Amino acid sequence: MKLHSQEVRTLAPENDPLKIGMGWSVSDLSKPQIFVESTFGDSHPGSAHLDQFVQQAVQAVNEHGGKAARYFATDMCDGIAQGHDGINYSLPHRDAIVNLVEAQANASVYDGGVFIASCDKSVPAMLMSPACAINDLLTLEQIGKFDAWEKTGVIPNEQLDYYKHNACPSCGACSFMGTASTMQVMAEALGLMLPGTALMPATAPELKQAAYDAGVQMMKLVEQGITAKDIVTKKSFENAIMVHAAISGSTNATMHLPAIAHEFGIEIDADTFDRMHRGAHYLLNIRPSGDWPAQYFYYAGGVPRVMEEIKSMLHLDVLTVTGKTLGENLEELKHNGFYEHCDEILKEKTAHLGIHVTREDIIHSFDNAKGTNGSIAILKGNLAPEGSVIKHTACPKNMFTATLHAKPYDSEEACIAAVLHGEVKPGDAIFIRYEGPRGSGMPEMFYTGEAICADPKLASSVALITDGRFSGASRGPVIGHVSPEAAVGGPIALVEKDDLIQIDVPNRLLAIVGVKGEPKTPAEMDAILAERRAKWQPREPKYKSGLLKLYSQHAVSPMKGAYME
Repeated sequence: MKLHSQEVRTLAPENDPLKIGMGWSVSDLSKPQIFVESTFGDSHPGSAHLDQFVQQAVQAVNEHGGKAARYFATDMCDGIAQGHDGINYSLPHRDAIVNLVEAQANASVYDGGVFIASCDKSVPAMLMSPACAINDLLTLEQIGKFDAWEKTGVIPNEQLDYYKHNACPSCGACSFMGTASTMQVMAEALGLMLPGTALMPATAPELKQAAYDAGVQMMKLVEQGITAKDIVTKKSFENAIMVHAAISGSTNATMHLPAIAHEFGIEIDADTFDRMHRGAHYLLNIRPSGDWPAQYFYYAGGVPRVMEEIKSMLHLDVLTVTGKTLGENLEELKHNGFYEHCDEILKEKTAHLGIHVTREDIIHSFDNAKGTNGSIAILKGNLAPEGSVIKHTACPKNMFTATLHAKPYDSEEACIAAVLHGEVKPGDAIFIRYEGPRGSGMPEMFYTGEAICADPKLASSVALITDGRFSGASRGPVIGHVSPEAAVGGPIALVEKDDLIQIDVPNRLLAIVGVKGEPKTPAEMDAILAERRAKWQPREPKYKSGLLKLYSQHAVSPMKGAYME
């Protein structure tokens, strides 16, 4: 067994005394040295509890012949950053975590790594990093809707306060199939998590055991010489995308998975999602597209149950972090009591509801799918030549084909004010632009989408279109990641009031088809857009220093992953 840590000891004699200086014994120095990285910190509920799992992983490594070293890269919370400019750091800080972890791992050199995270930027960051290094059913995503209701007089402030005080009862990732939950599922689907561990509730006693087991398995992988690059392949990404279709995962995965793939030297893009989602069976009845909070996903059998249902669509021969193939893992789970354990928990957790709940109420069978055309679509046209993304499973069917009147706004603040003050009417397509990666760091447009969905007159008659992105909890006719973005002169920057906007989800079309309410031919629109483009002037950069300046200068298109090149 060749250990990188031991090679470095011979090259850098300072290593030994420095490690002894922080409490290592002489015998520790010759053991396999394992990097235990987490996003633990008092930044938000998704990270404040992670240190207990770090302790379990460290203990497991130390008890099985290795020496563990803890490192931390605390993440931020989109929920805490909502409503002010802090949200602009959300996507760039994914890449900042990757860069920090890369520096930490490569500056010291370790023989293996255990990565512990739970939220929507930290999980993608930790998945990118191994390639660089080695009370009731109230849930948090409903708060945006309730806030909009309070602002428009639908509910009193006291009721909003109740919801705010009870929507987040413990630590852990947000309890719906948003980006955090989606990316946990993606980590397991890629083969980089122990089977059945994605979306375990933060308070579940078996989660500590899973952290310990991860440390034990890390030592076995070091001994076997298996690395993340042996596990992560084009086939494993195709598996992950099929699982994404089955769970109606967050649209942000269309950025995160390509960014992860890029770090592994594998090229996938948003078009890969569109191709693989067509005809895919959508099974999951979890919020925001379904009825149940995310913890019920684990109670119903989690990722393994989903994979069992769509087994015919998966590459079962891919290697996983267990050292076995995906097919071998799924067979083992049938015989080791995993599904029986989940069934018992589901029965216990639903007893108080007064109804009989089965796993198929939460994870539908393949033959009784909620849908058979995946869950997202990539729309293109003269408005989005490189593409844009919509989660059609969360969109009213009557908006799948629509022609709407454009109302463009150059910031989310201006747009949400218009929605809340009644300036937006049925039949409008409201635009929020200059919010892409190079415009402002690509923040979420969560509050505006929730304000639209909270108004019955607008929820199924207005589209929100942006070069920014949406929370994984977003619902309704919302189209994001419009590329090229406004900041680089994309067609979204050329949209004017009362342009006619055509949305055609079945035919994957997003186009400007008229001016001042009058339809135009494609040739006429090309000429009009060329004239507007000749007059367009780029804006002064919004950020002139720090991380956001770097990100705005170096971020690639969201269709490729919005990573920094």
